[in-house]
Amino acid sequence: MPQYFFRIRNGRYSGCADQATEFANRDAAWKEMTSVCADMAAGIARKLVENSEWHMELLDESKEPVFRIRIVAESFD
Repeated sequence: MPQYFFRIRNGRYSGCADQATEFANRDAAWKEMTSVCADMAAGIARKLVENSEWHMELLDESKEPVFRIRIVAESFD
C-alpha cells in the first residue's frame, strides 16, 4: 500500500510526521486528510491572527505534496 506523511505549516512553523501512514489509494488518503482537517478546523480558526495562513499537506513516499488544504486569514485594511 502507498505510504503518506502529514505536514502542518502555521506561519514559520512547519512540522512533518516522522512515521508514514498507509492508505489503499489516493481517494482514501484524501478522505482521511479532510476528516482530520475537519476535526482540527475550529481550533485553528480560533487561533488565527490577521494575515496568517495555515496549511495541512499530505505528502507521498518521497515527501512531495499530493494534497494541500489551506486556511487563510486576510485583512483588507
